[in-house]
Amino acid sequence: MRYGFVIDQQRCIGCHTCAVECRFANSVPEGTWWNRVLTEDGVFCDTCEGDINEVSLSYVTVACQHCENPACTKVCPVGATYKDPETGIVCQDYDKCIGCRMCVAACPYTGVRSFNWEEPKYTVGFPTGDADAAPHQKHVVEKCIMCRQRVAKGEEPACVRVCPARARFWGDLDDPESEVSQLLKKRSSRQLLAEEGTNPNVHFLV
Repeated sequence: MRYGFVIDQQRCIGCHTCAVECRFANSVPEGTWWNRVLTEDGVFCDTCEGDINEVSLSYVTVACQHCENPACTKVCPVGATYKDPETGIVCQDYDKCIGCRMCVAACPYTGVRSFNWEEPKYTVGFPTGDADAAPHQKHVVEKCIMCRQRVAKGEEPACVRVCPARARFWGDLDDPESEVSQLLKKRSSRQLLAEEGTNPNVHFLV
């Protein structure tokens, strides 16, 4: 089994709902984002690319790419970042993490990991997400874990469930009959920084 995301860039409207719901479901600490919605080739949020004669606007959501060949797992000295052999999800074990941030340095995808320099703080003073979401800790690295607590119960990640434009899809990329596999057969797609050799399990339909 190899879980992954397929994101339709023609449907994404840049509403940030996926990013906000990710923070809520996983009780992500204040000031931290595991999933970000960026404007492609735009200097600022919601800025177009091109010139006055040919203008376009597209969004790309950036989080952990849950790579088939992750660079982060190779450098972690304590096995705190690892790939789940059953699901392909690249996970974080907060209890093992020693805060060395080698995984941050090795990951080619800038900004997908965060480090808790202080005790995690929450907007309303306490965590409000899934009851079985792993509690956050000081001096550890965090990132998208594909809502592993939900996947374990047979549910889909929070970001997929709430997307109002139906731009996000999730499933087993090794199953040729899955929705994600069928979409990749029918449409052209790309992976972020494919030249790095990490083989991301996040595909963008173009």
